[in-house]
Amino acid sequence: MPTLAEMLEKARRAVLRRGISEQDAEELVQDAFLKVEQYQRTHVARSQEALLITAAVNLSIDRQRRAARMRLSDIDDFQNIADATPGPAQIVEQQARLRHLAGGLDRLSERSRRILLKRRLENMSYAEIARSEDMSVAAVEKQVARATLMLMEWMAQW
Repeated sequence: MPTLAEMLEKARRAVLRRGISEQDAEELVQDAFLKVEQYQRTHVARSQEALLITAAVNLSIDRQRRAARMRLSDIDDFQNIADATPGPAQIVEQQARLRHLAGGLDRLSERSRRILLKRRLENMSYAEIARSEDMSVAAVEKQVARATLMLMEWMAQW
């Protein structure tokens, strides 16, 4: 039968294998020993060593769970958690940018605008646009390139 010191050391090693620090392991083993002593006052344990190790490991699991929950509650200022939604100033700026872009689209010819929007918004292929506009694929590609270049220049002025 192992001595008390051997049982305590075995329980400490079991707790350390779970990633608990040396200091915390000592504390957990002491707490486990007290719980086992209290349990044995009213119950008979087949193996005091197994009961001690199990109690120490369970206490370490409880501590790790409690620490994981506390991390979130330790945040004092929930206002400073990163938020990806744009602020009011950014929204106003983006709306102004869209209005400026709409002005650039209005400067395109009806056909160029229609072709560009089919390509960019409706995600149609050049071949599909060519069929719908009764044009060659090369002509559609040129229209898209010219319209895109014109809009890029228009937006650069903003």
